[in-house]
Amino acid sequence: MRLRPTTRRCLSVCLSTTLALALAACGGGTSEKSDGTFTILQYEDQTSAQAGGWQKAVAIFKKRHPGVKVKFQTTSFDAMRQNAKITLSGNNVPDVVEFNKGNADGGQLAGQGLLQPLTDEAKARGWDKKVTGPMAAFAQYDQNGLAGSGDWYGVPNVGEYVTFYYNKKMFTDAGITKPPTTLAQLEADMDKLKAAGHVPISSSANTSQGFNQMWLWYSLVSASASRQQIDDFMFLKGNVNFRSGPWKEGTRKFQDWIDKGYVGDKLGGLSYEQAIVNFLGGDDAMLMWNQSQFSRIRKDANFPWGYFTLPGAQQVMGSSGHLWGVPTKSNDKDLAYDWIDITLSAEVQNDIGNQGGLPLAGDASAIKDKLTRQYTEQFDDLVKRKAMSFYPDYPVPGFLDFMQNHMQAMSNKSETADEYLKALQKFYDDGKKNATQQ
Repeated sequence: MRLRPTTRRCLSVCLSTTLALALAACGGGTSEKSDGTFTILQYEDQTSAQAGGWQKAVAIFKKRHPGVKVKFQTTSFDAMRQNAKITLSGNNVPDVVEFNKGNADGGQLAGQGLLQPLTDEAKARGWDKKVTGPMAAFAQYDQNGLAGSGDWYGVPNVGEYVTFYYNKKMFTDAGITKPPTTLAQLEADMDKLKAAGHVPISSSANTSQGFNQMWLWYSLVSASASRQQIDDFMFLKGNVNFRSGPWKEGTRKFQDWIDKGYVGDKLGGLSYEQAIVNFLGGDDAMLMWNQSQFSRIRKDANFPWGYFTLPGAQQVMGSSGHLWGVPTKSNDKDLAYDWIDITLSAEVQNDIGNQGGLPLAGDASAIKDKLTRQYTEQFDDLVKRKAMSFYPDYPVPGFLDFMQNHMQAMSNKSETADEYLKALQKFYDDGKKNATQQ
């Protein structure tokens, strides 16, 4: 999931997205090899570090292939998820695309034969040496479209992890001198923030654009989960009992935080963008988000700020980034492989790192800014310890919509933790049964 979308859903982008997808569906404009055009379709916010690095990659690509016209198209995360099959199955398709990882998205595209297997290229070009372990888990899918094994169908070049961005001035004004190191300390700090008149955590629970509550819920689950419990859930292994262990503990804690007002109220009508704006505007004390907002917060926050991961957590929510893939119908596969190779080059990777991204094949010591370097080093440590729990919507199709609907219901206090877990158990079991019996 990855989310992760920010201001790219503005009206102008949506209009251009609609046009681009309509053209693709009608066979009117993506990869026309006959006129020497190479089409890249992606959905990252153009202000993000990742997109900035890709502009450098475009410049390198053009120098390497001076006779090729590059069409760099931007869609939105939601539009790509909803229209991926149409986009990739038309008569004229993009030559290389960014797509969401996980069984529910990338796995289905791979299983439907819409993506070119990349295993041979990954080995020949050394991608499998740059992207390894859990960071490669969602690059590979088996014949049923299940992640974790099989051929490579996508290649990430950045990572993600979720932190609490916090307003240092609000913390100080509330009598909080340093970030919490335990979950109990965090709750005590949120009580102080509430007493000082602040909403502790800026959040949202809009059914289509409310990622915050889902991320908060899953972070609380991940806090007491083991690596095995996360992998069983994520890769459809073993039996996952949602009414016990970290699932029960984390979900009840989530309900308790809602009841105590730690995330504000009336969240059902708020989008993730509004939650971000509320934090940047100095209305709310903390924002839970991943690295995609690091550069924006650095640029737009008019207050001193910092960040910390959920204190005391065994697993932290995070993953590799979204994937570059090559459509089966791409007319310029060799150029597409070269594009992916360039995005994993040291020059592009270190550029992304210096802009506040999290490069998978970069060198943290090459990052000049101290705050950015520390942010990247923390990510590198989580990767090394295999302590990231991925994103919760990956395992089965329809999970994202299901979870967002229930996050809204819980946030509106029309559903309890136990009711949500009961529904979660059924949806997951049904989805797993369908996925593993293909």
